[in-house]
Amino acid sequence: MPLFPLTTVLFPGGPLPLRLFEPRYLDMVGRCMRKEEPFGVLLLSGATEAGQTVVRTEDIGTLATIVDWYQGADGLLGITALGGERFRLLGMQRQADGLNVGDIEVLAKDPEVALPQRYGLMAELLRAIIDDLGKLYESVEKNYADASWVGFRFAEILPLSNSQKQLCLQMTDPIARLEYLQPLLRQIRDQQTQ
Repeated sequence: MPLFPLTTVLFPGGPLPLRLFEPRYLDMVGRCMRKEEPFGVLLLSGATEAGQTVVRTEDIGTLATIVDWYQGADGLLGITALGGERFRLLGMQRQADGLNVGDIEVLAKDPEVALPQRYGLMAELLRAIIDDLGKLYESVEKNYADASWVGFRFAEILPLSNSQKQLCLQMTDPIARLEYLQPLLRQIRDQQTQ
């Protein structure tokens, strides 16, 4: 699986806008689009990737499928990818062209759980936020009644640290994810009203 280590976390069902200029990633995107195959997104752990021969990443990532592309005015290729299934990285190698590839195991999806009533206000708030975000979420299938979908959207939208976002990605219980996020949402709201 071609891998794209980033300083961000991609969640299932979420959008990922990227601007590409490195030949290894331009080639990867071309192959993925021709073959209609995903690539894997993993959070970098430690230093950034530029110039490294060995890249350290988290073990849990998300498959990304390209849903749109454009040529920017600056000549750079822009793509929008959509998060798919989570995966566990079993091993990674760096090819001669610098692209990282890995052996992966696709993980089970979150169980489908109806959003409990006590999180109804979170879903209403999320609907207003996503409406304000506009174009980025146009290609995202919305499901405000699903606990997993609501939790993943808050995890990607809230100004959390990458380690907090990674923790949300790794959680397998949608209700536990909402329980984790709810006090963080309150804390952020309280800070903004002071």
